[in-house]
Amino acid sequence: MLNEYDMSYLKIKHNPSQNLQSTTTSSKQNIETNYTNLIPIGSGAFGSVYKATCEENGEIVAIKKVYQDSRYINRELSILLELNHINTIKLKNYYYTNKKNSDNEKCLNVVMDYFPENLSHFIRNHSLKSHNPISIIDLKIFSYQMFHALNYLNSIGICHRDIKPQNILINEKKKLIQICDFGSAKKLKKGESNISYICSRYYRAPELIFNAIEYTNSIDIWSVCCVLCEMILGKPFFPGENSIDQLIEIIKILGTPNRNDIKNMNFNYKYYKFPLVKCFPLKFVFKEFLNVLGNDFIDLLQKIFVYDPNKRIKPIQALCHNFFDDLRKEGVVEEQFRDLIFTFSKEEIDNDKDNIIINYLIPEWFQQKI
Repeated sequence: MLNEYDMSYLKIKHNPSQNLQSTTTSSKQNIETNYTNLIPIGSGAFGSVYKATCEENGEIVAIKKVYQDSRYINRELSILLELNHINTIKLKNYYYTNKKNSDNEKCLNVVMDYFPENLSHFIRNHSLKSHNPISIIDLKIFSYQMFHALNYLNSIGICHRDIKPQNILINEKKKLIQICDFGSAKKLKKGESNISYICSRYYRAPELIFNAIEYTNSIDIWSVCCVLCEMILGKPFFPGENSIDQLIEIIKILGTPNRNDIKNMNFNYKYYKFPLVKCFPLKFVFKEFLNVLGNDFIDLLQKIFVYDPNKRIKPIQALCHNFFDDLRKEGVVEEQFRDLIFTFSKEEIDNDKDNIIINYLIPEWFQQKI
């Protein structure tokens, strides 16, 4: 089941000349930009993000500007060109400009959909702890979409490696979630080493803290589960001040990892001396909300918050979890938002060898209405 994202993406992918027409004014090209009214809305080590207006149609867009080293291919751009899913950011265009005060160095400008806020802003105002809490059904709709995005990324072999509230865009009115900022993303290959110092600390899976260089997409589902907990508590679930403290925060909840856990996180890790700490049951952590979240919520967390990455459930299993059963009941999700729950990409369906999507995730009552 595909939607408007598919055709618009194909136009971008197969019409590279479109990008050349969007270059900003420079002394060499002297071509007028199609984007005006640039307003800074974010910055960091990666570069800057601007809100802008497309002159051709008046559309408001976001433009991410990063330095482009001519010696390397921009991995984020290559990934964005491949993405085509309702829950991942949509690449609209890209173009190059000269770096400020330099005619030889270039900046890559990536044009994407503009969202009014990210999940970090939303959580501050609408966590279950706030004065204006998110409804339980909306909590499920938003968190379901995060797992849905991971299922799609898994199907095309991409690991995001920096899932956090700041990298999840939200349109509350449309009830739409999209994962953005693929600057740390990578296609992981078995047997290929990767850097372990990746992912923002509060959302870093324990194998990364154990310096694993061969890890899987399971680090992303750990991060999403941390975000889900933050949507409830209004603060990071594992708020470590450094890597060691981060591990201590995890141990406080999960207890001390055993030897097998550590080997499965990083086979080459040689240090096993940790204080013996018993796990602190998750149902006590969330006891204030159990009457509205239910035991299924605790069960979902228990299937993700495990040390051994091989034992964490896959994103498609998270989508099937009982915690999200309400979303599959007729009449629970408003009609205008059902596509957010029941739209799956061709890649997801092709990767679903057990036909879970057709047989379970898209309920029969919805298929009959298509």
